[in-house]
Amino acid sequence: MLGGDWTDGTMTDFKWRHFQGDVILWAVRWYCRYPISYRDLEEMLAERGISVDHTTIYRWVQCYAPEMEKRLRWFWRRGFDPSWRLDETYVKVRGKWTYLYRAVDKRGDTIDFYLSPTRSAKAAKRFLGKALRGLKHWEKPATLNTDKAPSYGAAITELKREGKLDRETAHRQVKYLNNVIEADHGKLKILIKPVRGFKS
Repeated sequence: MLGGDWTDGTMTDFKWRHFQGDVILWAVRWYCRYPISYRDLEEMLAERGISVDHTTIYRWVQCYAPEMEKRLRWFWRRGFDPSWRLDETYVKVRGKWTYLYRAVDKRGDTIDFYLSPTRSAKAAKRFLGKALRGLKHWEKPATLNTDKAPSYGAAITELKREGKLDRETAHRQVKYLNNVIEADHGKLKILIKPVRGFKS
């Protein structure tokens, strides 16, 4: 069962919750995966015989979504791809516009992401540093493809100098290679529009 997979480590076993772990995790997954609001999700659960207030669902998402995201990173990285596509887009978070940096593989699967109030070399470096952290040497990318923003080049150069990125890592700026991530940004904006941006 879904709930049983999340009862070790830092994830709680739900024993103080009024609902089964499976219900909580499915609700969190649906909210994070589909373009629905908390009230929409309340109605969807009610149709399935589960009476829960939308404010409770909000608390579930705040509590469990970060842990789910952390654990899912292993699956995102499981099919290692030496070529990463990097890009950023503008999204609204808690009523404020911010930059969402993302790295995807050639299939469009998310490798990592980072939210920043600015679009700069410092932000690009923090994003890449976060994505590289904890990776084995063989897991790190051989190629990074970006747009022509100078911030990426500066960030990559600095990470190489600090030894966090292999000096042989190629930096390419080939527009068509980033089509997969730019198309995904479009899907992302469609998803977050109905709920007025990310909630956390």
